[in-house]
Amino acid sequence: MSQARGRAGAGTLLYFTLAFVLGFYFTFAAVQGDYGVFRRVQIEAEKRALTEERDVLAAEVARMENLAHRLSDGYLDLDLLDERARDVLGLVRSDEIVIR
Repeated sequence: MSQARGRAGAGTLLYFTLAFVLGFYFTFAAVQGDYGVFRRVQIEAEKRALTEERDVLAAEVARMENLAHRLSDGYLDLDLLDERARDVLGLVRSDEIVIR
């Protein structure tokens, strides 16, 4: 009869050991795994960074569209045209003095 109790104790120990190992594995996977808590935090931080980058790029696109519109045939901003001619082509008016 003592052998039966020894086997029952080993089976119980094996059962609880297996339950502990599986519980540890699933807890570890929930925290560190591909779909775990740490990965979710990393994805959220990446999402915020990409959203900020998208907003900066959208503002830059809007600025460039505004400049393109101001230099288009339908609408010509003479001040902007003068600024771009001076900057890109190095043009100056005849009544200006250039100091280098």
